[in-house]
Amino acid sequence: MNGTADDLIMKRPLLLATAVAFTATLTACGSSGGPARDASAPLVYVSSSRTPASIAACLEERLPRVRTSHAGAATELAVGSDSHNSYFVTLTPLNGSTVIKVMRPADAPDDPPEEEMRFDVARCAT
Repeated sequence: MNGTADDLIMKRPLLLATAVAFTATLTACGSSGGPARDASAPLVYVSSSRTPASIAACLEERLPRVRTSHAGAATELAVGSDSHNSYFVTLTPLNGSTVIKVMRPADAPDDPPEEEMRFDVARCAT
């Protein structure tokens, strides 16, 4: 191997982290002020180099009323009141990274507001 290949290998994690941060930031900038949203489509779907436990701890610190459970290797967070959850977050480990998927039921209350949820997910993913 020459110096160029070694440099690329060393910079790959940095480039991946930058791409993840950029994607999460773009996702966090979205708005729900347009037409009705498809509740079957994820509100947020990104990959992070952080562990599911780290992301879950970060979201628990930032968001009100978070309940955590585990399903196999995945960590699941329910956000909102016990009787009517606003968001469901699934953190799935995949090849040394974590896939973050946020779902919002069609009839879910806006608590916390979608913009805040997107921002907190973006912050915790980086």
